[in-house]
Amino acid sequence: MKRGYLRVLLGAAPGVGKTFEMLSEGHRLAADGRDVVVGVLETHGRAATLAKAEGLELQPRRVADHRGVTLSELDVDALIARHPDVALIDELAHTNAPGSRNEKRWQDVEEIRAAGIDVITTVNVQHIESLNDVVRGITQITQTETVPDAVVRSADEIEVIDIAPQALRDRLTAGQVYPAERIDAALSNYFRLGNLTALRELALLWLADEVEQALLSYREQHEIDGTWQTRERVVVALTGGPEGETLIRRGARIAARSSGGELLVVHVSHQDGLRGSDPTALTAQRALTESLGGTFHAVVGEDVPTTLVEFAKSVNATQLVLGASRRGRLAAATSGPGIGATVIRTSGDIDVHIVNHAAAAGRRRLPRLRGALSTKRKLVGLAITLLIGPLLTFLLVQVRGTDYLTPSALAYQLLVVVVALVGGLWPAVVAAVLSGLSLDYMLIQPYNTVRISDPAHALALALYVVIAVLVSYIVDQAARRARVARRATAESELLATIAGSVLRGENAAQAIIARTREAFGATGVRLVTTIPSAQTQSPVVTQAHAGETPQGSSETEPRIIAVDGEPTPQPPLVVPVGSRAVLEIHGVTLDSTERRVLDAIVTQMEATLERQELTEQARQARERAAADHVRSALLSAVSHDVRRPLAAAVAAVGGIRAAGDRLSPSDRDELIEAANDSLSTLSHLISDLLDVSRVQSGALAVRSTMIDMADVITASIDEIGARPGAVVLALDPMVPRVFADAALLRRIVVNVLSNALRYSPADQPVTITTSSYGEHAQIRVIDHGEGVAEEKRADMFQPFQRMGDTDNTTGLGLGLALSKGFAEGMNATLTAETTPGGGLTMVLELPTQETAA
Repeated sequence: MKRGYLRVLLGAAPGVGKTFEMLSEGHRLAADGRDVVVGVLETHGRAATLAKAEGLELQPRRVADHRGVTLSELDVDALIARHPDVALIDELAHTNAPGSRNEKRWQDVEEIRAAGIDVITTVNVQHIESLNDVVRGITQITQTETVPDAVVRSADEIEVIDIAPQALRDRLTAGQVYPAERIDAALSNYFRLGNLTALRELALLWLADEVEQALLSYREQHEIDGTWQTRERVVVALTGGPEGETLIRRGARIAARSSGGELLVVHVSHQDGLRGSDPTALTAQRALTESLGGTFHAVVGEDVPTTLVEFAKSVNATQLVLGASRRGRLAAATSGPGIGATVIRTSGDIDVHIVNHAAAAGRRRLPRLRGALSTKRKLVGLAITLLIGPLLTFLLVQVRGTDYLTPSALAYQLLVVVVALVGGLWPAVVAAVLSGLSLDYMLIQPYNTVRISDPAHALALALYVVIAVLVSYIVDQAARRARVARRATAESELLATIAGSVLRGENAAQAIIARTREAFGATGVRLVTTIPSAQTQSPVVTQAHAGETPQGSSETEPRIIAVDGEPTPQPPLVVPVGSRAVLEIHGVTLDSTERRVLDAIVTQMEATLERQELTEQARQARERAAADHVRSALLSAVSHDVRRPLAAAVAAVGGIRAAGDRLSPSDRDELIEAANDSLSTLSHLISDLLDVSRVQSGALAVRSTMIDMADVITASIDEIGARPGAVVLALDPMVPRVFADAALLRRIVVNVLSNALRYSPADQPVTITTSSYGEHAQIRVIDHGEGVAEEKRADMFQPFQRMGDTDNTTGLGLGLALSKGFAEGMNATLTAETTPGGGLTMVLELPTQETAA
């Protein structure tokens, strides 16, 4: 019998619509003429889900009794006997009642499929066995019902039922997922926005792995070797050298740019085991790879480029990251194409990145202009002269004669040209003189003498030397021009990099300092501040000890703006940077050409310092503007809100003094009470003003200890004196103690609760709930008033704001601003959410263990 088709509807969380989609698919199949039966339907009291099931045949459940409790389960035997075309079975991970034939519902589904019945089922990502611990880490909730990954992956079709996290929270708020009494607890625990986002990503990644496995199976079945770029796979090749960390981090950044990108790091070791790498470096690079979420692989192969490309193709890599070659020019010229060039030629569809690094032959340093050719090339030219010249002479002596004179001269000429190409002018001149003497002494008659019997031979020898010198000169000039071109290119790159650093802003000074040290090969470079004298000298390069101020500046305590490398005790080069700072360059002397580049760098540094100074001035101006705004609001509050209770108190006291004994006891008591209330109000206003100034200046004193939130909440209610029934408590007795300042926490609760009572309708009590999540606990103050619009919630925590309230007798509008400042001072958060059904919910989240302030 053909096995039944299995379709799994996978969701990130309850309420995303898996069951609804399962029923919708059942209606569609029934309309197409398929025989559809609902084997199990779990509505969880959702009216819309129950209504969706109308019109579909519901299979009666099997009733089981367990310790006096009646349980209903899927009737597998009845469903197989009914044998529909398609069975709709909800909640695949469900655990059956004790005594059932199968422990899990997924085992029932396997039996039904074995009978040839197609099954559509649902499961949440938190019930997949391999993800159980990951979900527990995200939600702090342990799922006891799980289904093996292999069962879900064996499905013929898996579909993610997706919904945006905020849309799911809105659905929950509207009462479409849980009944009203469970909504607040769900929003503050499992259905946090961060939780839902993480679970959604987890479901998509799990399904991506399933798609990837199916893709690999398809490629194997059809013998497809090419790369299919379904998602980015970045392979980083390591040599075990010091550049490995740079390459790994670059590969991680490339992988991170694409959603779901994968990082694979591979080291190819030789089969003979003799050309190994630094084990310590590889161990550190393996640890770095794992910390960045990648995987480390070690493979063995004699041909490194071939092995590397084969590995990249085997993992369906899309990009390959290699380090720039550490070989010098001579080694590159004599040993042929390197690993990078070979990999590029054989990689096919895989993109290859060659990454520069500090070990790549010092390419960041400006080339010197002290000679057309390097000393190394000159020595190599002389070596060729001294080694090849005698060998050539020996060979020519064996065949010497009049007929071989011209070929012998040409052979020596070839030797001189080769030496000129390699070593330049002076090695070629030496080669020309030595080969001319050898030609005369050994190959021109009379032999073994330096006498020339034929004047034509003397002319030929002279022309030979002249040609050698001219060829050498041309080679030398070409090398000189090439070096000048390289120097100009390097200078252009340096200045372009520095200009870009200036435009990028904040870290420009440090970037310029680092680039300057690399360019000139200095051991250290510092940029320090100084205060110039009244008569500032024009910028010149001077020699001074580290930290000294050059002539033309007054001595002050220097402040280091930026530093790179290690300054040496020897006197550095000191260059004034405008009137603001000096540049110290340690461990190097500069020629005239390098000083010209240094002048351009100094100009850029001066522009950078000016930019930073203007940025700092703008920041200070913004701070002054904000302070002026607060002062203006404070002045307005003092002139109006503070004057009102002060005037009332003065009037009451003045009335008592003016009336004297003529006041009746009741009138006297009334005036004294009015003065007392006014002075009490004034005291609270001044206290709030002082508190908000401390919060804004960062001088708030916080003394946090482990306290019980319930004690603070009940004390706050007593302080407010709320009428009976105005506040409903739903405190979780299992919530742990929190690390907070009891006095500040009490003031937060009093402020928030007072606002909630002020704006909540008289027939709708304010609810206070507590809950815990991981290392945090929450206090939720829930009212059912008009609420606050989303776009105005940022303003409600600003000082002197009365949201929807123009009654000046209610205070200065500092309550929420103070509450948020107090919360942040205790490493807590205070946020606002919409109450399901209308209103505002203030959420105070506190740490349940001691945290650093």
